[in-house]
Amino acid sequence: MYAYTDFDRQFVRARAAQFRDQLERHLAGQLPDDDFRALRLQNGWYIQRHAPMLRIAVPYGVLSSGQMRQLARIARDYDRGYGHFTTRQNLQFNWIPLDKGADVMDLLADVDMHGIQTSGNCIRNITSDVTAGVAADELVDPRPYAEVLRQWSTLHPEFAFLPRKFKIAISGAAEDRAAIAWHDIGLQLRKNEAGEVGFQVLVGGGMGRTPIVAQEINPFVPWHHILVYLEAIVRVYNRFGRRDNMYKARIKILVKAEGQAFFDAVNAEYQQILDTDEGGHEQIIPEAELARVAASFVTPAAVAPVPSLDIFAGADAAYRRWLERNVLPHRVSGYRSVTLSLKRVGLPPGDATDAQMDAAAALSDQFSHGELRVSHDQNLLLPWVRESDLPALYAAAKAHGFATPNIGLLTDMITCPGGDFCALANARSIPLAGEITERFQDLDELWDIGDIDLHISGCINSCGHHHSGHIGVLGVDKDGTEWYQITLGGSDGSTLSGAPVAGKVIGPSFAADEAADAVEAVIATYRRERQAGERFIATVRRIGLDAFKQAANAIRRTTAAH
Repeated sequence: MYAYTDFDRQFVRARAAQFRDQLERHLAGQLPDDDFRALRLQNGWYIQRHAPMLRIAVPYGVLSSGQMRQLARIARDYDRGYGHFTTRQNLQFNWIPLDKGADVMDLLADVDMHGIQTSGNCIRNITSDVTAGVAADELVDPRPYAEVLRQWSTLHPEFAFLPRKFKIAISGAAEDRAAIAWHDIGLQLRKNEAGEVGFQVLVGGGMGRTPIVAQEINPFVPWHHILVYLEAIVRVYNRFGRRDNMYKARIKILVKAEGQAFFDAVNAEYQQILDTDEGGHEQIIPEAELARVAASFVTPAAVAPVPSLDIFAGADAAYRRWLERNVLPHRVSGYRSVTLSLKRVGLPPGDATDAQMDAAAALSDQFSHGELRVSHDQNLLLPWVRESDLPALYAAAKAHGFATPNIGLLTDMITCPGGDFCALANARSIPLAGEITERFQDLDELWDIGDIDLHISGCINSCGHHHSGHIGVLGVDKDGTEWYQITLGGSDGSTLSGAPVAGKVIGPSFAADEAADAVEAVIATYRRERQAGERFIATVRRIGLDAFKQAANAIRRTTAAH
């Protein structure tokens, strides 16, 4: 993990002290709501449907056990005993009283955490592959570069008030586990024929009202120039992005409208920076600086290759299922990374109680050298687990509710908080997710259905990434009532899903009491129409949408008849 310097800690503590002063002046009536709003948002504080919501930054998804314990303490002492891990690898608390906000920011600063730039029209939390640094298919470790990007983008004076929020994702593996094509900027680390490290740069991706897959703007930017290139992109966006219409303000709209003209403007800006300041431009990364940052991301001292074990030898059916679904290959012989599932009956997807956070911290200390990860799919991961420790970890994970063997299956769904919490939502996500989870609890049935990405969003902002789900569900409002639109065939760009693409709507929306039935009808159609060994997404692409649409419409007609 990146080790904060004295400067880093002073900076975060000063920010917390500044927020305390702002909050005290606001509560005393000296700082009006409109003035305070911009200040609290810059620190991750929203006012949601029922109470303030705090979004805490977890840069590229990496947490220490000490940080997790502090989050558990905040959940227990200041919230209602739980937190919500998001698709941007952050954590949200939904019930912290605003007058306790400064105390919480101090507690976060004590463990090198904050909420800076988790909201507002700025560069948000940099996300990455949850298995960065440990993946068996990794080409280049993205974590040092993600940390350099984090430091570059934090409170960048030129980019503090962009036309709209801005999101960057970075991957260094053959498998895209960071959905980079669905971001404003997607970065894929690669090596050229000479073995030099650089980035393929994608630009203009995003979901929301207009889902657009990012386009390649440059196939290879040398690593030490990547901040220059990103600066060129964001400068052009900042200069020409729409500010008159928030629905057309994202960079994806500018890229779609301008096409090659946007690419030409970025490359001209990039070249001008290099030509003007080649010898000393502050955005050119010195090798010494990358080495300094990379020193925080070395393999733990106690981790060394050992002979690999046959982890399935003697495994009973339940343990075997967990090994197959929750345990991943590792770059170090004799080690695995292990997913702690946050998906089970009675627990909203992505939620963790204070007791579970404490338990996850203890498991990371015992089995993973004190390190955890937050995944894009709203689970937790232990990156440094010795194969010989897997049986003991399974028993402990099972005791704390982390061992559901469903990773990648239907009930391992992505879900935003929806209308239960979010003031922007048109419909609730959590009850629908719960109903679907309860219907598909039989593990034999779940495994027979196989790999499916189910994503649920409570509104068009797509915080649940419904556009990229094999099955996507979008909450919509009809005359003050909740309805749900279903899409099929979306992809996040992973090997299983294929090239990134937005799902297609299969018809008019469904009433709240029809939505789970419609999803079940879609699943039943797949099981009837699939060929041997064919996964859901492949069946959808082979037979098209009509059969699924007819099955879903039959549900609607049946419901209407009653």
